[in-house]
Amino acid sequence: MLRCVLPALLAASFVLPAAAQVQRSFPATALRGEVQFGTPPELLLNGKPARLAPGARIRGENNMLQMSGALVNVKAVVHYTVERQSGLLLDIWVLTPDEMRVKPWPVNDAQATSWTFDPAAQTWARP
Repeated sequence: MLRCVLPALLAASFVLPAAAQVQRSFPATALRGEVQFGTPPELLLNGKPARLAPGARIRGENNMLQMSGALVNVKAVVHYTVERQSGLLLDIWVLTPDEMRVKPWPVNDAQATSWTFDPAAQTWARP
């Protein structure tokens, strides 16, 4: 039994540090904001009431999917996308401290349309 567990633990020790260093890719439509999760599907986005879209995806700092019910009363800095037709939040990524340091990042549509996004570097440039 020990012969089976030891190689698995050894392999995991090489894979986990590498996985932790993977940079997440955010779409050019992602805006930055502060969310306080409420009773699903309700939340506050930048202090204003908002709602999650049906099928909304919330990814934690570890990029794993999180259930909105487990995040009630949690505040976080996030990147998010909005469903254009309904105005509901579709995708939310809870940011890591390193991701929060990437500046500038647009906080509204006007900034996103006037700034230039480099998807490879995951950075924005103001005009």
